[in-house]
Amino acid sequence: MGFNVEQWADVCAVEDIPLRGARVVKTPAGCVALFRTFDGAVFALDDRCPHKGGPLSQGIVHARAVTCPLHGWVISLDTGRAQAPDKGAVRTRRAQVVDGRVRLLVAGADAAAE
Repeated sequence: MGFNVEQWADVCAVEDIPLRGARVVKTPAGCVALFRTFDGAVFALDDRCPHKGGPLSQGIVHARAVTCPLHGWVISLDTGRAQAPDKGAVRTRRAQVVDGRVRLLVAGADAAAE
């Protein structure tokens, strides 16, 4: 019987992510886009739109969503799902802010929600 220990990686300071903007972090599992909303909430998604693979990190952050820069799909930062009428989803990642630092879950239970 093994233990599923969570492993968090310190990836940047909160201030390194612009308000209503994004920053990309390279991980062994691929690029992850970290988003910071106007109210300072931090979200993490794979940096790949489910439509044509566009870089979500280059999109426009509004409310709790990001609009893909290629074809205008709106993706929820909470769920990773495309807003109707579009269909599809991008993988969300668990992130947290501790003492002004952003940490990304890299291993353990629910490292990524699908």
